[in-house]
Amino acid sequence: MFLKALKIIALALISLILLAALYLWTPDKSKAELEKIYGSPRNAYVSALGVNLHYQDTGPSKNAIPIVFLHGFGASLQTWETWAQALSEDYRVISVDLPGFGLTGEDPSGIYTDQRSVEVLEAFLKELKIPKVVLVGNSMGGKFAWQFAAHYPNQVAKLVLISPDGYASPGIEYGKKPDVPAIADLYRYFFSKTFLAMNLKPAYADPNTLNDALVNRYYDLMLAPGVRGAILGRMQQTVLQDPVPSLSSIQVPTLLIWGEKDAFIPISNSNDYLKVMPNAKRVSLPNIGHLPQEEQPSIGLAALKEFL
Repeated sequence: MFLKALKIIALALISLILLAALYLWTPDKSKAELEKIYGSPRNAYVSALGVNLHYQDTGPSKNAIPIVFLHGFGASLQTWETWAQALSEDYRVISVDLPGFGLTGEDPSGIYTDQRSVEVLEAFLKELKIPKVVLVGNSMGGKFAWQFAAHYPNQVAKLVLISPDGYASPGIEYGKKPDVPAIADLYRYFFSKTFLAMNLKPAYADPNTLNDALVNRYYDLMLAPGVRGAILGRMQQTVLQDPVPSLSSIQVPTLLIWGEKDAFIPISNSNDYLKVMPNAKRVSLPNIGHLPQEEQPSIGLAALKEFL
């Protein structure tokens, strides 16, 4: 009788676990459906080193050095929407979904190192026949921007780094492969919108910035085909290197834009950049967090326009 009861309890628990898994299971969304929501006639695709990059190209295309926007980790080209629209009146503006994100989706090579991303960006500009750009990057995109400027100095006219990544956080060693726990692999199959909102909230000084529309956009594009696997791949493959040799080699005029309330990459990190970059200056944004282009677009945009 006791054993029979145990079997019944075990079967009930297994059933509950299976039901919970089915309830929480989060499949990819259809790319066609996502394109209906987040694509537009201004958007296009181009193949660069085998990656089918999704990008937006607006504004006058002649007689101007284009501005190229690079988003941060987990984001997409839509993060630049307000800035791109305003700048397109006077400049050619290109924003791109980096490999592994947005409607670009996964890199067929399965390689998500920083070097690979920078090489794909260079191939992308070649495909568009663009010899020189003003490069603007936020967070991870900022890291790719300064790495690109260091590797291809003749292709960058000016550099704008918005809370850029690159220096190791306390407890992180340069040159060491990250230790990503195995349980993180479940992220491919189970992904909660509530969990996403909880992790996005600290990016904004004013938490009310994170409205339903913004959460839905981040969530939808995280569920684009292959994106979650690509994000895990990038987490596993990103090995930080000492940035000083590369940063100190960059000679182009550089603007650092930093939110004073940035909880992800604190504004104190900007001093490290100013120490080693010979032609860099900083604009501090009061009461703004990690994403000024989303939180208070007009303030960061004013600083960018003045620099341009």
